[in-house]
Amino acid sequence: MWDFDIGKTLSLMMKTWPFIIFRVIVFFAITAAYVLATGAGAGVGYGVGHILGGEGGPATFSVWGGILGFGAVSLIVYWIREYILYIVKAGHIAVMVRLLDGHAVPGDRGQISYAREVVTARFAEANVLFVLHQLVKAVIAAITGLIGGIAAFLPIPGLDGLVKFVNTVIRLSLTYVDEIILAYNIRIDSHSPYETARQGVVLYAQNARMMIKNAIWLAIIMWGLTFVIFLMMLTPAAAILYVMPGQMAGWAFVLAIVFAWAIKAALIEPFALASLMQVYFKAIEGQTPDPDWDRRLAEVSGKFRALKDKALGSASEPALQPIKQVG
Repeated sequence: MWDFDIGKTLSLMMKTWPFIIFRVIVFFAITAAYVLATGAGAGVGYGVGHILGGEGGPATFSVWGGILGFGAVSLIVYWIREYILYIVKAGHIAVMVRLLDGHAVPGDRGQISYAREVVTARFAEANVLFVLHQLVKAVIAAITGLIGGIAAFLPIPGLDGLVKFVNTVIRLSLTYVDEIILAYNIRIDSHSPYETARQGVVLYAQNARMMIKNAIWLAIIMWGLTFVIFLMMLTPAAAILYVMPGQMAGWAFVLAIVFAWAIKAALIEPFALASLMQVYFKAIEGQTPDPDWDRRLAEVSGKFRALKDKALGSASEPALQPIKQVG
């Protein structure tokens, strides 16, 4: 089945409880902003509808007010995505990497300060980390296409439709692999992030089938849990909207999705990251990047070539040492 240890994953999450709480605060604050902005927008729209609208005007204006409020928060979340990646996600990864290697980390709120120092030491500014994140994400997608997705596992003729569907599932399952490359970057104490990321994606390509297999299992677990959470959130979302003005019942579905997303980001994503870290570090143990894979990626991915160009423009990275064993 899968190659990660669920017990070890849960242990990592428990040891990083300050970050779990931090994630809960951040993502549920975003959820609260969605609820308040949608409700406020609906309330304003409802009032305007009484003034400017005829019969049915308040209901129509309340819906559009809710849409505008929801859209405004979405725009804000889009603009703070770098902060979320830099402080919340990368910081949590830094702490989990340290614990996975058997080292001690500070407890309580000191854990978050420690993580900030670790990430800042390797990625001087948030925009560097964000650019690296986007480049690696694009290269991972190219690797998936290069190995042929599910066709590499099931080369059965006449199943083109099924192959396309399952390849889509594979692409969705690889959402967090780029963050695993960031974990690798932090783990080897790199001060040349672009070059180390290049090495990391080549190592991923060398072990792509193993990584994809585990990513698919995790995707099944994660999206199954998220769907169950979504169903559970429909009732409280409808209850919240019941007290809001206008015809807001249809928004229960949307807010349930937002609630489920917040729980997934705060609690389920760390589980996936900790699990994939175990698999990746075990898979690349003792390996060095294969020049043939480096060449193949450069041929098929413009983003990989951009990554190499940035690596050449940054400080030189020392020769990669064989990876030590995890746990």
